[in-house]
Amino acid sequence: MDTHLEQARILSQALPYMRKYSGARFVIKYGGHAMGDDELSRNFARDVVLMKQVGINPIVVHGGGPQIGSMLERLKIDSNFVDGLRVTDRETMDVVEMVLSGSINKSIVAAIQEVGGQAVGISGKDGSLVKARKLRRTKRDPDSNIEKILDLGFVGEPSEVVPDILDCLEETNFIPVIAPIAADGRGQTYNINADSMAGAVAGVVEAARLFLLTDVPGVLDGDGKLIPELTVSQARELIADGVIHGGMIPKIETCIMAVEMGVEAAVIQDGRRPHALLLEVYTEGGAGTLICDD
Repeated sequence: MDTHLEQARILSQALPYMRKYSGARFVIKYGGHAMGDDELSRNFARDVVLMKQVGINPIVVHGGGPQIGSMLERLKIDSNFVDGLRVTDRETMDVVEMVLSGSINKSIVAAIQEVGGQAVGISGKDGSLVKARKLRRTKRDPDSNIEKILDLGFVGEPSEVVPDILDCLEETNFIPVIAPIAADGRGQTYNINADSMAGAVAGVVEAARLFLLTDVPGVLDGDGKLIPELTVSQARELIADGVIHGGMIPKIETCIMAVEMGVEAAVIQDGRRPHALLLEVYTEGGAGTLICDD
C-alpha cells in the first residue's frame, strides 16, 4: 500500500507540468552510451511514449558515433577525426548512412513501438525535412599563424529546415525518429552532427524544450559541481572564462542557437540516468543543466 501511495503522490505532483506542456513540442537528441544499453533504451522508449500519451509531441533526433565506428572497423575502413568531427569520404559516407538511417533508426522505432507507441523513422532527406550544406572549418597553423581551410569531406550542417513532414506525423500521432543525414540542392548526401540537427529542428518548430542527452550530468562549474540553470549570457561568460571547454562548447552553442531561435529552454543532461527526461519535465528539481534566455 505504501508503494501505491507513493506512486499516486508522484503522479499528483506531475499534474501541473502535464497541463503546462500539453500540446508542446519537445526535440530530444538521443545518443551516447545510453543507446547501447538495452535497459536504458527501453526506459527511453517508455519515457517518450509516456510524453506522447499525456499530450506532449516528442521529436527524436539520434546520433550513432560508436555504432558507426564499430561498423567501419569491421569493414576495415580507417576513421580520422578533426576537432571531434569524423572526416567522411565517399566510402565512409555510404557506411554512415547505412548505419544511421538503417540499423540504428529502425531499432529506436522498434523500441518505441514495442512499448505501445507509434513511430516513423526518417532522415533529413525524407520530405526535404532538412537541407544541408558542406561544413566549412578553418584551423590556424601555430607556426605560420595562417588559417587553413579543413576539408572534412561529406560532413554538413543544416542550411534549412522544412517541417511539413513533422506536422503530418504529429497530426496522425506518430513519433518522428530522425537520422542526421541530409542532402544539398544537388542531391549530395551529408553526415550532420546530431546535436546540430536537433538544434536546427527545435528552433524551426518552436519547441518548448530541446534536450541533449549526453554522457555527462550537465554543465559543471570550476569545482566539478553541476550547474542547474544558466542564462545565455552566463553560458557565454563561462566559455570565455574557460570553465566550459572542449566538447561541451559546441553543445552549449547549439543550445544558445536554439534558444535565440525561439526555443523556451534547452537542457543538457545525462542520458544514462534512468528516466532523466521525466525527472527534468515532471519534477521541480529537474535533472541536468537548463539553458534559457536572459
